[in-house]
Amino acid sequence: MREVAFIKQNKEKWLEFEQVISNKEKKSPDDIANLHIKIMNDLVYAQTYYPKSKVTLYLNKLAKSSFDKVYHSKRRNRNVFLYFFFDKVPLLSYQYRKYIYLSFIVFFACFLIGLLSTFNDDSFARQILGDNYVNQTIENIESGDAMAIYKGGSNWGTFIGIYDNNQRVGLNMFLSGLFLGIGTGFYVVYNAIMVAVFQAFFYQHNSLFDSLKGIWIHGTYEIFSMIIEAAAGYIIGASILFPGAFKRLESFKRGMKAAFYIFISTIPFTLIAAFLEGYITRYANIMPTFVCFLIIGFSLISISYYYLVLPFKVANKHQLLS
Repeated sequence: MREVAFIKQNKEKWLEFEQVISNKEKKSPDDIANLHIKIMNDLVYAQTYYPKSKVTLYLNKLAKSSFDKVYHSKRRNRNVFLYFFFDKVPLLSYQYRKYIYLSFIVFFACFLIGLLSTFNDDSFARQILGDNYVNQTIENIESGDAMAIYKGGSNWGTFIGIYDNNQRVGLNMFLSGLFLGIGTGFYVVYNAIMVAVFQAFFYQHNSLFDSLKGIWIHGTYEIFSMIIEAAAGYIIGASILFPGAFKRLESFKRGMKAAFYIFISTIPFTLIAAFLEGYITRYANIMPTFVCFLIIGFSLISISYYYLVLPFKVANKHQLLS
């Protein structure tokens, strides 16, 4: 379709929404949402066929205004906290889902490298974990308590210390996206290899089962959150490298804002992981095995649902899948 015909066909609809935005015309939230979807479809079409046209810039601005109008009108009727965690973040997770998938792929590729390196080099575990940690863990395994390292210090002190450390790691992953995502990649490589070495080390010393039922009580939320934080870093890097139809600064602002919201959403999971490590993991060897794996299973299902399933449900609710 020629650009002139495209404008003529849709001009009335765009003008109608301008009236709604300026509050000169009142419409129900559902009608506004439907108009928003139509504006988004027109924007995608314009970006495809008229990428450098003024009509594309116009629709970009209109789409942003329509987004604000739709979701601000919905938010007024909802608790801000609930809106953020159960609408805004899932929609952003859906919009940037390819970066979440990329983060998982990079993490598990590096995890595999860590496993292979440990199994093929007897000194690799010491290079990554350090001699003191390895020697202490071997002593714990020989004494029959592989998870003894998690019993040092008070519950409260361990909880605070672990949360502070994990949040610093997550913040570094997020902010390292400013270095075009390369810094984030470095943190992912290091941490994924370290987790793999940790598990391979316990396997080599016939304590894999004890480590699985102990470490992953807190590790499920901790590592999954780390992967999401890395995805937020990749979003920042991509917003700088691939601005698309936006000016680079505008693309960066949008990417930074979306990444920050996604990063904030991981804080409750990181907090829970620290609590579990401080108060629950230390008792893994005396807890019934089914209780340990019940906690691990619930953690995995809940965080997977939040970042991998709920985004599609919320996007479908807002009719953004088409």
